[in-house]
Amino acid sequence: MNEALAKLTGGVAVITGAGSGIGEGLAREAAAAGMKVVLADIAQDRIDALAADIKRDGGEALPVVTDVSDPQALEALADRVFDTFGSVRLLINNAGIETLGLTWEIPAATWEKTLDINIHGVIHGVRAFAPRMIDAGEQAFIANTSSIGALGIMPVQTSYILSKHAVLAFSECLYLEMQLKQLPISVSAILPGPVATRIFTDSAGTDDEVSRFHRKVMEDMLADNGMTGREAAKIILPQIAAGEFWVSTHPEMTGEYAANRARHLTALSAPALPPEVLASLGAANTN
Repeated sequence: MNEALAKLTGGVAVITGAGSGIGEGLAREAAAAGMKVVLADIAQDRIDALAADIKRDGGEALPVVTDVSDPQALEALADRVFDTFGSVRLLINNAGIETLGLTWEIPAATWEKTLDINIHGVIHGVRAFAPRMIDAGEQAFIANTSSIGALGIMPVQTSYILSKHAVLAFSECLYLEMQLKQLPISVSAILPGPVATRIFTDSAGTDDEVSRFHRKVMEDMLADNGMTGREAAKIILPQIAAGEFWVSTHPEMTGEYAANRARHLTALSAPALPPEVLASLGAANTN
């Protein structure tokens, strides 16, 4: 076993969005590392099946149906976890959804749902769990799933991209707060690159031609080039356990995105996309 992962063995992991994709992969990897795993997701059938798999392999898993867009549901999740296990060593706020469409065409209710899950689900996940993790006075880990998209910009995915920028900024500030209070809690921001999940298949938003085209392009890209959720988890979990803040599935791509963003901000350039990206979105180059 990876030396860093040994810090997690015997502890309790709480993973939101555990029903599929990266969340499912992280749950399986945490169980393989010897953790008791709490599977939080809105899809009961998925987490029940995952819990059965983990138990069949000799692990311990507790599925808890949870809507992370509801702060009270996250408080109830924390109550149940601490009442059942007594302490939490690893919290991964991973639940998130994709929403496609032009900003002004996405209904208000869809905007609110996206932001409530992607941003408030992370914030209130920390609010629900961190106080008791702090009170335990033990080494613990909090990781929030952002995206490599937090280092870039993309039209049509506006609500998703802005939410991931927000999760990254929140995680950076949370890291500083733990440092300020000299607490033994490590904070990580997970920035996945191409991972073949259901996020675009399950995406909400508008059903206009631009959105349909973009969804198809992204689905095909992930199907052709994306690693599996389990493969991503094998890369992600050791970095969290090692106390890394920047957690990446594709380090070279993350570095390139970060460098491009830094150049853009340093020059105070107007937002722009390369012609080939515009073309891939079905837009003509008007320059």
